[in-house]
Amino acid sequence: MSVKNAILVLFSVAVSAVSLAKPLSADFTKETRPINRALHSSGYAPKVTMSNRNEIKAFSFEYTRTHDLALFDSAQRILDTYFIFPLMHLDAKDPKNYYFDATDYQLKLIQDNGSKIFYRLGVSIEHTGPKVHFNSLIPKDFEKMAEVFAGTIRHYRKGWANGFNWDIKYWEIWNEPDGVNNMWCLPDGDGTRGTPDFQVKDKKRRDLFCKFFVTCLKRLKSEFPDAKIGGPALTHARMDYFRALLNECKKAGVAPDFLSWHYYGNNVDIMINDAEKVRKLCDEYGFKNCELIVNEWHFLGAYGWNGLNSSPSSKNSKSVWNGPGSHNGIDSSCFTLSVLSRLQTSKYKQAYFYGCNPTGAWGYRGANGKKHKVGNALLMFGSIMRDCGMICASTREGTVTTFAAKKHNRSEGWLLVSDYGGKGDTIEVDVKGVKRVVSATILDYERDILPVDVKFENGKLTLKKPIKGSTAFLVKFAL
Repeated sequence: MSVKNAILVLFSVAVSAVSLAKPLSADFTKETRPINRALHSSGYAPKVTMSNRNEIKAFSFEYTRTHDLALFDSAQRILDTYFIFPLMHLDAKDPKNYYFDATDYQLKLIQDNGSKIFYRLGVSIEHTGPKVHFNSLIPKDFEKMAEVFAGTIRHYRKGWANGFNWDIKYWEIWNEPDGVNNMWCLPDGDGTRGTPDFQVKDKKRRDLFCKFFVTCLKRLKSEFPDAKIGGPALTHARMDYFRALLNECKKAGVAPDFLSWHYYGNNVDIMINDAEKVRKLCDEYGFKNCELIVNEWHFLGAYGWNGLNSSPSSKNSKSVWNGPGSHNGIDSSCFTLSVLSRLQTSKYKQAYFYGCNPTGAWGYRGANGKKHKVGNALLMFGSIMRDCGMICASTREGTVTTFAAKKHNRSEGWLLVSDYGGKGDTIEVDVKGVKRVVSATILDYERDILPVDVKFENGKLTLKKPIKGSTAFLVKFAL
């Protein structure tokens, strides 16, 4: 075969492969499952105030994870264990040795605003240096820390220490113990990745944490058997760490109610598939009822952590904070909508978007007060969580993800179409079980949830993208 003919054959195969791809579809006659609202929850908890509560409520977050609440209000003794119980030599069973007031106030505001609490036991991150740490040092007395954790849960669930009888179900042991020099720290530092002693120290820290986790888990389940106790909010889905942790649980004869971890990146498939891998591991160890939770996740672009942490004057600043691929830009927004859509059919039980501070890099508004693109994406999906109750059959293909849902009264079908990084200018979806288009809105690089004209004829929805690149549509149909 000549080179020319070979090229023609390859071209024909490529064209055939494209033509064989299934067209996008949404079928509102086929209800598949109820919406799991816990998959649209908030990590880096929004600090609810009397002035912003309605704005935060519009996101429709089912749960709020309390980790890093202390960083919102550095002048207050709030949430972190060493703020609640500052003197570890005191009696952990004596309510006089605890200070809950500031935490009580914030948790009540969150719950009164319509969100449930997911409580992280432990401390916030410390960026004080490789060998200078205070609260994030590995506790000297594991049993004592477990007793303090028990006092905290007792205060909020059983009214102890002038507390409450709140139905706070989820309690997480620590956060990112596999982080280096910031969360679960050796007194002389955790070392530096790539150095000879790092691997030895990393294993030592992991083994100590596994022992700590089991100590706390056994103590807390003994007093609160109906609470969900788990963790440990790893920096990512580290299978070696999870295996060591489950080994220790198995030996101790205790089962975690959930495993949790984080995801920062820009590949939807990897994030969704992480749950498949951890599910398989839990089942292998016999923990078939162990829930899987990703309780920090956010788009991280090509600039990576180094770019994100660079100074505003650096050459990375423009790509990090401006343009389609920026941290909270349109690519981030359509990644977010694609993830939120696919989470509903994943192995995850809960998911927490990290970045719900009212302002800043991890917020829904910029320093100028204008809502980030990703803030608008959260509002778009939040409206679905608020008004819809049942998921209907829909498909995804290439860069495009669809999510179909019915309103609670089944009068309308809502179709979210998210094109994350697509280069085309037209999206077509075969839609069944609807009468007509009621409304349509668009989110793209230039528009923020604005009305848009769409074409719907003979069951085919045609969406024209004004700008090539990441774009999302929310189309509402009469049923």
